[in-house]
Amino acid sequence: MATLKDIGVSAGINILTAFIFFIIFAFLRLQPFNDRVYFSKWYLRGLRSSPASGGGFAGRFVNLELRSYLKFLHWMPEALKMPERELIDHAGLDSVVYLRIYWLGLKIFAPIAMLAWAVLVPVNWTNNELELAKHFKNVTSSDIDKLTISNIPEGSNRFWAHIIMAYAFTIWTCYMLMKEYETVANMRLQFLASEGRRPDQFTVLVRNVPPDPDETVSELVEHFFLVNHPDNYLTHQVVCNANKLADLVSKKTKLQNWLDYYQLKYTRNNSQIRPITKLGCLGLCGQKVDAIEHYIAEVDKTSKEIAEERENVVNDQKSVMPASFVSFKTRWAAAVCAQTTQTRNPTEWLTEWAAEPRDIYWPNLAIPYVSLTVRRLVMNVAFFFLTFFFIIPIAFVQSLATIEGIEKVAPFLKVIIEKDFIKSLIQGLLAGIALKLFLIFLPAILMTMSKFEGFTSVSFLERRSASRYYIFNLVNVFLGSVIAGAAFEQLNSFLNQSPNQIPKTIGMAIPMKATFFITYIMVDGWAGVAGEILMLKPLIIYHLKNAFLVKTEKDREEAMNPGSIGFNTGEPQIQLYFLLGLVYAPVTPMLLPFILVFFALAYVVYRHQIINVYNQEYESAAAFWPDVHGRVITALIISQLLLMGLLGTKHAASAAPFLIALPVITIGFHRFCKGRFEPAFVRYPLQEAMMKDTLERAREPNLNLKGYLQDAYIHPVFKGGDNDDDGDMVGKLENEVIIVPTKRQSRRNTPAPSRISGESSPSLAVINGKEV
Repeated sequence: MATLKDIGVSAGINILTAFIFFIIFAFLRLQPFNDRVYFSKWYLRGLRSSPASGGGFAGRFVNLELRSYLKFLHWMPEALKMPERELIDHAGLDSVVYLRIYWLGLKIFAPIAMLAWAVLVPVNWTNNELELAKHFKNVTSSDIDKLTISNIPEGSNRFWAHIIMAYAFTIWTCYMLMKEYETVANMRLQFLASEGRRPDQFTVLVRNVPPDPDETVSELVEHFFLVNHPDNYLTHQVVCNANKLADLVSKKTKLQNWLDYYQLKYTRNNSQIRPITKLGCLGLCGQKVDAIEHYIAEVDKTSKEIAEERENVVNDQKSVMPASFVSFKTRWAAAVCAQTTQTRNPTEWLTEWAAEPRDIYWPNLAIPYVSLTVRRLVMNVAFFFLTFFFIIPIAFVQSLATIEGIEKVAPFLKVIIEKDFIKSLIQGLLAGIALKLFLIFLPAILMTMSKFEGFTSVSFLERRSASRYYIFNLVNVFLGSVIAGAAFEQLNSFLNQSPNQIPKTIGMAIPMKATFFITYIMVDGWAGVAGEILMLKPLIIYHLKNAFLVKTEKDREEAMNPGSIGFNTGEPQIQLYFLLGLVYAPVTPMLLPFILVFFALAYVVYRHQIINVYNQEYESAAAFWPDVHGRVITALIISQLLLMGLLGTKHAASAAPFLIALPVITIGFHRFCKGRFEPAFVRYPLQEAMMKDTLERAREPNLNLKGYLQDAYIHPVFKGGDNDDDGDMVGKLENEVIIVPTKRQSRRNTPAPSRISGESSPSLAVINGKEV
């Protein structure tokens, strides 16, 4: 069992590690050859150029100004200087609201920590329950346990202090959540009202278009919306299955990269020996061939395949999916269409807001709508087994990552691990590092599962993956680590218990695992966050690409683009700390300062990264905030139930029933916030849409909106391709929308006659007075 000395050793190592990371970062960021890695956002926005350098050739790569090295922590105050409004303009609302999650953690836990240390720590410390247990019951404990609720004797009236503090913590947390929800909702509405024109403001995604024997999907979509939205329909773009084409384009890009690499290698070596490659697995075996000639032939072959596949996609109606992006003349009309049912059959002509073009996950648009339910059911079952079977290896590893576990498995190491420093190192670091290593591949697995489910936007994929990551952390990292205890057998006894006994078992084990979570917070939340600022992976990738692949400025921009902040991994990590803080606040207040350090350090680090590095791939206007709010509420309810279970083991029968009201109050509060604030995140007010349309008409009366929206939702493989005929292909796709002779005579799916003709709906060209 870890002691204060073990925690001190762990804290010292992690603080030293974080400090070393900051020193390395301060040195690397000052070097001119790293400038595009640590300030990539400014380069991508065209607001920064290569730093001026002196000192000749050496000055181009190494900063020779010694005074700049003295301010190695100067980036911290610089990261806090940019005002929030300017930061929204610079990085977007998603990034700013993401930072507010860290700030919310500080606002919730700073007062809770002060109150807990002022009230609960003296209440816990001034008892001698653990000392008596050590003498009479042979129970082992450490000096840390004297600060916990474990040091209070059973049936003591002192438990009333913990109950009163639980009410105080709940009221304060709910108050801060409500104020933050209101603030973020207002920020979202203001952002939507003030942001510039975007294609998704006028566009809805229509899915499950019913088949018709007389018309193509494009003709049917145009006919339907000309009849049912006659005054507002503008244009549409059908969804094509271009996944095979996209794979070929990706394959050609990789082949072109290898070709560029060998050409640059041959040019720079100034030798007559041409580079050689092998055709076998990974280029390690097989026939030797001239690398440049081989990749030139492969690129040419793939280019021909791309041209053929592109023609097939454009001309073959089988590649057209029963879905379409439909654009309207006004935001108001798009809001009405996206938020209403289109036909009597609620399973057809399904409409939803279209994500902005850069947020679209194009491969999933080719998935038939009818298969989505089956896919999601399969993934839910798979996630269930992943979550609950993963708890077994985690619990097993946790049982081994202790002094007793190591001595049991490897008794010959007893002489070494019983030394004071090694013992402190194992108890203060090993368990946290083992758990961290177990979770390395989890985000990629969960994102793959979300993609298989068929969601059509990157933002929703990340939110779905984040939701599952949170559940996984709750079950495995929190409950799994708590139940693991000091031995793997405890897991089996937990699984065999009845459901009404589980809260008591977990509640009794929670104080015992406080030191483990303290070490995990230091490993993951201190050293891990400090390591984030080094950007080691992007740094290495940039220099490798810059050395072997970069030929143009566009290549250099692609090499230095670090991507977005990673909501699917970052937000669940934050929520784990909310859970730990709320659970341990009334039980082990000593954990709270460690959490406060995490929130403060992470806020500064990620603010710096958002300002200088991360380039957000999409903008959802903080659509994820209801998920954040709901998970904090979940953590609050879990903390209340576990405290009830813990008090049940302490025979505090007269005090424990007073906690029953807390979950009820919390759930009622959540329902209030859901009804009061959530509509701003799931619906777009028609009043706001009309105001924005009116202002735009007044400012730009001659706006050619159709030209602006015409090719906004064409698949990326048809935009800026490699061949000269890409423009012709885009033109074909556009003409398919602009000139559509309507053949349909059936009235089955037309609720009312066309306003032009009682028998059929004409093409847009006819409506505009042109001949087809």
